[in-house]
Amino acid sequence: MIKAIIVDDEPLAIEILETHCANIADLEVQSTFNNAIDASTYLSNHQVDLMFLDIQMPQLTGLEFLKSLANPPKVIFTTAYSEYALDGFELNALDYLLKPISFDRFFKAVNKYRSVSGSSSTSDAGSNNENEADFMFVKADKKLVKINFDDILYIEGLKDYVIIRSADKRVITLQTMKSLNEKLPDSRFMRIHRSYIMNTDKIEALMGNMVEVTERGEKKHIPVGKNYREDLLARINENKI
Repeated sequence: MIKAIIVDDEPLAIEILETHCANIADLEVQSTFNNAIDASTYLSNHQVDLMFLDIQMPQLTGLEFLKSLANPPKVIFTTAYSEYALDGFELNALDYLLKPISFDRFFKAVNKYRSVSGSSSTSDAGSNNENEADFMFVKADKKLVKINFDDILYIEGLKDYVIIRSADKRVITLQTMKSLNEKLPDSRFMRIHRSYIMNTDKIEALMGNMVEVTERGEKKHIPVGKNYREDLLARINENKI
């Protein structure tokens, strides 16, 4: 298990990082801090493998904080300002994430930690193992909402938003289809159209270029894009009698 802490003075930035961490089975957030002083006290009494560290903070910047540590954990800097990248790498930071941080970029940074630490733990989010999470958290209505994978029927893309639909409700979140697709286990979900990700366990029928599901007690037909049809047929054929 990778033991991590998050140091950032922006509550929303902490929430986003916690959400990304929750989607990686062997990455555990031990604690979060909104200033470097409290984080320093924690590090003096606890073992930490990885620190997500904001650069621009009051009192003590992330760069100053890292320089003050005698035996710092591995560090991934997070910031809204690209001009600090060189300073970060000169301090042997593993990576430098520019806000807003997408999950795919975050995941690559965590894998850099694995490569330098020699970790043999799972390197794929959503991989099939006994520790695989069966849920995820997404930000919606100014809070983090837990979504159980079993409850998802399909996901619909709408410009910069996605709508996660279950049998009896929907959740709208500000994300791209690509970033969300990377959080979902490949064994259960697949993209069947540029605007739709399908929970293949919920498909009731395939008719031409449409799949059928039951949503709120009614039959719903979801289009299958021509570029995705072959992969969908291959998945269906695995369970065809």
